[in-house]
Amino acid sequence: MAHSAGADSLSGLQEGSRTILDHYQSQVRTRRIYTVVSIVIFLIILGASLDFANSANSGKFFERLPYFFDFMKSFVPDSPLEIFRAMFDLPSPFSDGSIKYDYTSDRVWITDSFYIPNFFYQLAITLNIAIVSTILGASGAFVLCFFASTNLVGAGVTRWVVRRIMEIMRAFPEIVVAGLLAAILSIGPISAIIAVWVHTVGALGKLFFEVVENADMKPDEGLRAAGAGWLERVRFAILPQVLPNFVSYTLLRTEINVRASTIIGAVGGGGIGEVFSLSIGRDHAAKTYAIIILLLLTVICVDQFSAWLRRRLIGKQSFEFGQGVA
Repeated sequence: MAHSAGADSLSGLQEGSRTILDHYQSQVRTRRIYTVVSIVIFLIILGASLDFANSANSGKFFERLPYFFDFMKSFVPDSPLEIFRAMFDLPSPFSDGSIKYDYTSDRVWITDSFYIPNFFYQLAITLNIAIVSTILGASGAFVLCFFASTNLVGAGVTRWVVRRIMEIMRAFPEIVVAGLLAAILSIGPISAIIAVWVHTVGALGKLFFEVVENADMKPDEGLRAAGAGWLERVRFAILPQVLPNFVSYTLLRTEINVRASTIIGAVGGGGIGEVFSLSIGRDHAAKTYAIIILLLLTVICVDQFSAWLRRRLIGKQSFEFGQGVA
């Protein structure tokens, strides 16, 4: 009897395992079918997109692909040292009276004997646009995010209105807003600052209120039970939890705004983007490569400084997690 009961139990386990295995294999087959269908749909969309691009390019898209890098091959300075001369506004031995080699006239003189190279001066303008707009944008997002959080104001009219405002502010790219403002306020850094500020408020505001909504509400409940007001609960229960993430997102946005300010410069926002657009449009290879190198070094420096500042503000322990395993 015991042997029969054991055999029945073993048979039941085998039957259950077989059912689980069959179910798993069925799921695997279904997933593979979905994967194949997704790849086929993607290839169809990709083919249709390429065909549209070819039609929009007067049928020259595929025909011109073999010549894709011809511009880079021909866009070469007369000497590698020309890049260095263009970067620091030094006289060029190839000077022929044209603006292509006239680097010295662009110097920004501080005193009679000291000058700032033009590209460094324009880069400083771009960095100022990015920093000022980030500070203003982060301040606006900081104020609005608490009124957009469901756990602090509920699902009422206030939250709905604030979220719609932030959606409108980030709906349009910075370059579109800058183009509109340039037509109203004329071209210059002010239009660029406003354009980047508007988008920064909308983008950071969304990130900020999502962080607030994920905060632990137990401290808030304790302060509410003790009779604390709304501002006191935000200040002492929510802000200490979310501030490290706020700082991290703000520093990340600073990096993004440096690149955005460069792009806006190409449409009249001033700074390094404007001179880059002029240089490449006039076929000034040395100036163009000098600007590209400066931009690359700037992005690297901003990224490293941002990482260093995050470590100082948030603490090294947040960055050391998992290093022992690695």
